[in-house]
Amino acid sequence: MSMSKTTNTYNRQNWEDAEFPILCQTCLGDNPYVRMIKERFGKECKICTRPFTIFRWCPGARMRFKKTEVCQTCARLKNVCQTCLLDLEYGLPIQVRDAALKVADNMPQSDVNKEYYIQNIDAQLQDGDGTEAAGTVGRSLAANEMLSKLARTAPYYKRNRPHICSFWVKGECKRGEECPYRHDKPNEPDDPLCEQNIKDRYYGRNDPVAEKIMKRAASLPTLEPPEDRNITTLYVGNLPEEITEPEIRDQFYQYGEIRSIALVPRQQCSFVQYTKRSAAELAAERTFNKLVIQGRKVSIKWAHSQAKQGTAAKTDRRFDVAGVPPPSAKPNDYFNLRQEQINVMPAGMKLHQLPSNLVPASAYQMYSQPTFAAPYSGLASSTSSGAASVLSTTSTSTSGVNLDSIPPPPGQMPYPSQDASRMGAIKK
Repeated sequence: MSMSKTTNTYNRQNWEDAEFPILCQTCLGDNPYVRMIKERFGKECKICTRPFTIFRWCPGARMRFKKTEVCQTCARLKNVCQTCLLDLEYGLPIQVRDAALKVADNMPQSDVNKEYYIQNIDAQLQDGDGTEAAGTVGRSLAANEMLSKLARTAPYYKRNRPHICSFWVKGECKRGEECPYRHDKPNEPDDPLCEQNIKDRYYGRNDPVAEKIMKRAASLPTLEPPEDRNITTLYVGNLPEEITEPEIRDQFYQYGEIRSIALVPRQQCSFVQYTKRSAAELAAERTFNKLVIQGRKVSIKWAHSQAKQGTAAKTDRRFDVAGVPPPSAKPNDYFNLRQEQINVMPAGMKLHQLPSNLVPASAYQMYSQPTFAAPYSGLASSTSSGAASVLSTTSTSTSGVNLDSIPPPPGQMPYPSQDASRMGAIKK
């Protein structure tokens, strides 16, 4: 007697119906009012070939439409997104995650064995709440140091950009800005990222993106402690704007006693100082490229004290002009004064009342009183009587002063226009 098809459910292919997709933040987009198109049993899963409910939506402006590629059973089996097939927790390819967690892929790939395996997985998922991963990945999913360093904490929306316009590459696109495709230069044909397969991505084999990330993981930088054992301060950068000091203390107090925390909100950084060097080294080792605060990966570095700048290191750059030699050392006689010759301007006499045959301005002398004097070579016959009573504090008379005997000003003038002898002070 033959049995009814409705009673024989053993190893029978079951179609999947769902109300909402399993997506990552990048594929979902930044629009909180996203509108999705749902189609029950619209396509078959690209892994298990079972018909499932597909969803189609646009993640944002100037983005391409996206849709689900695998069923929810296959997605929960690997804990991946239904569209990009990247891990939901770390945002990494399956090959990288399985290599870090040392998970062996034992999923059958033949048609009959795969149907039987998927049926058993469905039975396990029905007993749970639907929020946990199934199979070997669900039991092995735990915190990992390498995965924490490689994880992408922020969404990468550039992955949703439109595909490159093939007509624009050939120079035949006539739609301009109205073209829904991207006008950009494509990758080289020999680029390994051009050859990606969805099954290789799901089973974690020969994935060029995963191989690129694993090569980058092999060359990750390390934080070496400074040689100065007195340094016990860590620099914490890339902090959120609304971060507070208690939140920073909650992240670092577990590694040792904290002496002080200096928060700099404008620079979005802080300085955490420990009482012991061992506590600072432990905090740097445990938090370097691993610490995430409010969804942002924090940068950890050692804080170094600023070097003391001596006075010898300070240079005078006032005459730092191309093609002009630097000025010489300043002498003690700034105004080219000579103690053997000191002439004083008569009291009550103005500068414009001086005779025309004056000495250069570089020969001006300063008397013991705070009064500047202008020496001159001699008195003309037309000089006023006030100008004739010139006082001299030395034995040498000022009437016999020779202009040629006056020494030039000390040092070399940076510019010729600064020479007082070129400004009409001497008439020959």
